[in-house]
Amino acid sequence: MAGINWLFYSLIPAFVLIHLFISPYTKVEESFNIQAVHDILIHGIPDRNAEQFFTANYDHISFPGSVPRTFVGALILSGLSRPWVGGVDGTARLQLLVRGVLGLSNAAALVWFGKSVQRAFGTSAGAWFALLQASQFHVMYYASRTLPNMFAFLFSTIALRGLMEAYANQWDSTRVSKNYRLSLYLLTFSGVVFRSELAILVATTTLYLFATGRASITKVILPAGLGGLFIGLLCTVPIDSFFWQSFPLWPEWTGFYYNTIQGHSTAWGVSPWHFYFANALPRLMLNPLTYLVCIPLALFNPATRSKSLDLLVPSLSFIAIYSFLPHKEWRFILYVIPGFTATAAAGASWIWNRRTKSIIYAGLSLALVGSVLVSFVASTLILGISSLNYPGGEALDFLQHQIPHPPGQQYQVYLDNLACQTGVTRFLENHDGAETVLDVLEAPELANRRAWAYSKVEDPETLLNPTFWAKFDYVLTERPEKIIGAWEVIHIVYGFGGIRVLRPGTPSEKLIAEEVYHTRKAEIGQTRVTSDVAEAWKVMEQKLRPLLLGWWVEVRMEPKIRILANHQKFALQWQ
Repeated sequence: MAGINWLFYSLIPAFVLIHLFISPYTKVEESFNIQAVHDILIHGIPDRNAEQFFTANYDHISFPGSVPRTFVGALILSGLSRPWVGGVDGTARLQLLVRGVLGLSNAAALVWFGKSVQRAFGTSAGAWFALLQASQFHVMYYASRTLPNMFAFLFSTIALRGLMEAYANQWDSTRVSKNYRLSLYLLTFSGVVFRSELAILVATTTLYLFATGRASITKVILPAGLGGLFIGLLCTVPIDSFFWQSFPLWPEWTGFYYNTIQGHSTAWGVSPWHFYFANALPRLMLNPLTYLVCIPLALFNPATRSKSLDLLVPSLSFIAIYSFLPHKEWRFILYVIPGFTATAAAGASWIWNRRTKSIIYAGLSLALVGSVLVSFVASTLILGISSLNYPGGEALDFLQHQIPHPPGQQYQVYLDNLACQTGVTRFLENHDGAETVLDVLEAPELANRRAWAYSKVEDPETLLNPTFWAKFDYVLTERPEKIIGAWEVIHIVYGFGGIRVLRPGTPSEKLIAEEVYHTRKAEIGQTRVTSDVAEAWKVMEQKLRPLLLGWWVEVRMEPKIRILANHQKFALQWQ
């Protein structure tokens, strides 16, 4: 069984990569780190004229955001990706490589933690952990996404693995203390550098270990806490002060002060205290049997109770305390999911190992297998729907690779706010020619060889100036009526517009091409108005709806991004 477990563990990196390739674009929440990795890999790090270099080449100078973010994660990811850059053709594929490196790093941490679950709860528990974890949507989908939370998730999962190893090897006091120190050190480090909410998890874990007599203040708690704090500050302050050209700078403290102490995070919405328990946790776990049957059974069973409490008490305390903050998002508590899944795996293993001893265990085992299969199906369907949320990335890719462009010409493209928020990154932009400020300074003629130039100007006064728009060849926009001048809509990118339950006899909606600005039907051959996922959903409706007695869940598609071409510049092509 132990050898077969590697087959189950391989599901975790496999599904991370599947989610990556089916949904390759990014959203605005990931933009800082993905743009920072691009700039580090493509432009490099200056050893002179740093301020001028960053101003000319780095995205965070043009779009700094409300608070500065750390470059530590981007630097780590750039370093891990650097050896493989030479084997990648094009920067769009380089974005996949970078995200793949992050995703596989998180997958490796989960597999490593799964091996500790196997040692603590038994061989079959390791297999159940892999199955339950791989069938969850959120962890698999976001493992490769460059959110600050996913960099913190990597360290918090390794920290949780250290705790699991300590719980499983209580007889070796030296090894136990070492694992406790490592866990608290990593949690402290990631809280200092990546996500400040981990300070609460550090506190609840530390208090639990101290209250249960597991950790000494002088031998474990102080060395780990002070070490994590010192190394974290030693990493983030010099690095981020350099990249932001502002000393001293501790980005995570700045963000904590702005969002929590000053209360600006409430501008993004307020949720009730019970949101994490009643909404976020069930969604993150996905499989209802994990929290309705498996976790309660692991707590009820004397053989697994102690280790289950060790995993759950600090995490539940973290969620309870964090719930007092008004602004809540599921990604703020993602770090506890591997521990919850491990506890559920212990309960599932107890059921599975007794499936031949009674009809009750046999029925529960059958229900577990069925629930995992249903979770995989549900996760796959959610993946398909989620992949429809990136019209900006699809539009830019279509413009540059599906529309014919005569060679030797230069094109200027304007990208509006929605396009930038739903997939457009510097990795997708086509930047032939000058790549760094030194290129421009030392060889100005290189700049003229760039075939594509992009603008993301948001200034309202500039956008009302007709002269501003006259220079562009193409515009990617949500609202074509706001674009000044004579333009032709040459392509419409559709995206997710919601779902609705269709009763028997209710027809599904048909996609109708808009007639905006007299959209032409054959400028670029057959225009694809839906993604392959949306088309696959229609095929499934034809096959499965009769089996469901006419009931169906319809995925609605609606226009998101229009690609406009300058009518004056391309009039000859349309005649």
